[in-house]
Amino acid sequence: MRFVDSNVFVHALLKPRRSLERHEAEIKEGAKKILTRIEEGEEAVTTVVHVSEVANILESRMPPEGSWRVLSALASMRGLTLAGVTGDAYRAAIQASNILGVGVNDSLAYAAMMDGGVREIYSFDRHFDGLPEIRRVTE
Repeated sequence: MRFVDSNVFVHALLKPRRSLERHEAEIKEGAKKILTRIEEGEEAVTTVVHVSEVANILESRMPPEGSWRVLSALASMRGLTLAGVTGDAYRAAIQASNILGVGVNDSLAYAAMMDGGVREIYSFDRHFDGLPEIRRVTE
């Protein structure tokens, strides 16, 4: 099982406003392939906080009915587990983010991975490369 960072959903689901550079198009295609595998049953996990990040971006860029459809499909993906987050876990992630040198939600993802025994993360965020005991996967 792998953790899915919010940027995978964003890259796969958002329609670009401009022509993509080659490397951007490759990221977009990689993100789509990841989500296709999860939809087909590959087991993955993310937190409700990471889905909320996606919701904020989609809702700012799409009409309400479009973002609702996309988020409903995302939340019902066959292989995706949505993990809850407690207030204590989020407070700990805030503190750990300073120590780890990553953003709060990246720190939360890392803590969720450690707690759940997950050692690989689907992400296009290189900040995860410096965290111990995990491996970032982009395809």
